[in-house]
Amino acid sequence: MKDELAESNWFTSTHSQGGGECVEVAFLARGRVAVRDSKDRSGPAFVFTPAEWDAFTGGVRSGAFDQP
Repeated sequence: MKDELAESNWFTSTHSQGGGECVEVAFLARGRVAVRDSKDRSGPAFVFTPAEWDAFTGGVRSGAFDQP
């Protein structure tokens, strides 16, 4: 897994505001998606299954994580 993460093509969302509070995303084998802090690229990455990623992005689109 560590080699796969190191060799991945990481990118920042086009929705990023560029204020330093960004995450980077990489698409991995078997549909998995990795996410890491853009300020700490050598730090940990969270890896999501396709179903987990779909649930998360669906929640973002629906406003489930919006703060009041």
